[in-house]
Amino acid sequence: MKKRAILGWVLKALSLIFVVALMPVVGISCGRKQADVHVFYYTFSDPFISGVRKEMDRCFDEAGISYQNYDGNGNQTTQTEQVQTAITKGAKLLVVNIVTTGSDDAAVGIVALAKNAGIPVIAAGHQKALCEVKLPEFANDEEAIKEALKSFVFDVCKAETNWNMKNFVADQVELIRQQVGDKKVLLALSGGVDSSVVAALLLKAIGDNLVCVHVNHGLMRKGESEAVVEVFGKQLCANLVYVDATERFLTKLEGVEDPEQKRKIIGGEFIRVFEEEARKLDGIDFLGQGTIYPDIVESGTKTAKMVKSHHNVGGLPEDMQFELVEPLRQLFKDEVRACGLELGLPYEMVYRQPFPGPGLGVRVLGAITRERLEAVRESDAILREEFANAGLDKKVWQYFTVVPDFKSVGVRDNARSYEYPVIIRAVNTVDAMTATIERVDWDILCRITDRILAEVPNVNRVCYDMSPKPNATIEWE
Repeated sequence: MKKRAILGWVLKALSLIFVVALMPVVGISCGRKQADVHVFYYTFSDPFISGVRKEMDRCFDEAGISYQNYDGNGNQTTQTEQVQTAITKGAKLLVVNIVTTGSDDAAVGIVALAKNAGIPVIAAGHQKALCEVKLPEFANDEEAIKEALKSFVFDVCKAETNWNMKNFVADQVELIRQQVGDKKVLLALSGGVDSSVVAALLLKAIGDNLVCVHVNHGLMRKGESEAVVEVFGKQLCANLVYVDATERFLTKLEGVEDPEQKRKIIGGEFIRVFEEEARKLDGIDFLGQGTIYPDIVESGTKTAKMVKSHHNVGGLPEDMQFELVEPLRQLFKDEVRACGLELGLPYEMVYRQPFPGPGLGVRVLGAITRERLEAVRESDAILREEFANAGLDKKVWQYFTVVPDFKSVGVRDNARSYEYPVIIRAVNTVDAMTATIERVDWDILCRITDRILAEVPNVNRVCYDMSPKPNATIEWE
């Protein structure tokens, strides 16, 4: 069983708990300074949890939820007074984080307070905490862990499963209207799943006050910009502005090798383009973004190490002139797709494979050259065509090609060649936090290889990436 599988399920269960109107206290035993987390006696270390903790803190604050952190060694009177104050104020949910390396006395006092208030408590890891519900050790039995937590939440706490995508859409529409009022929102519309769903959600909330801007930065897939104009400008009748900034972006990126610098340049230049477009319009105060939960986690926080920055999280300039509107920031990718279907978007649009904000800029490894950029664009088009012919476009979550910044010796037209390799990547995932490799049929891979070598200039080798996430990320940069 994968460690992240437990954490992912527990966090989703907790996100369900957060929205219940009258939720009793839940005691969760978290631990240790190096961000070890003890959930149901299953202990693991993962820097991912630090980002999660920051998001949990933010969720607690927005929902009026009291969150306390105890080391078990401080003044217990002060600790219990804090918990008592939270209960007195009517906190809907109280999450108590007691570091397991400290004393269990704090847990005993907190449990006593909860019991006196008639609130059921669930405990993990605190032997002295006398609770009606105490989780035994499950020996990594994921199903037993799920059932135990499910029983506590629904049978003991009497919670209702009132969180669904229909309610989420209704809530977000209301929140967007409250935040934006009668002002206008500028949205970066790449045509990918996230930005498309945000566009539909904003259109539902504010209608013509949404201005969609599609920036062709020269790093789009073959035919992508044309498709965006057709679908959103003509079919969905969105207020769409098309900007061709190919030369501007490629000039800024010339000679830049570091992937983080490339992401930040692309993100920063996007904002500058939007600011320029906003000055041509009246009353643009907000910037809509398709930021989703994995973007936040991978970009790092004050307490979590960065995996890689995302152009909509770590690449935004500090002097940005807009207030952000990010209605999808709490959703995983599978939930974003469900949201899109709820909003009535076409299935083909919602289930198209993800495409990163920096586009092919993070698939041309190292410094971007026009030669390798075209190699990526053409090889990607071949891959997508062959996957569609084989029916893999409906099976595989994401597939693409990358071209690294090194060459290898080969043979072309009976002479020595010294050209670039193309690397194919095809992965499956549910939430983009972990990913497995698609076992593509050998004949299909051979057909794709033959076409790339025959049709794409400056390429003499094709490889298949077998690396899952972790240790590799889905994108190479």
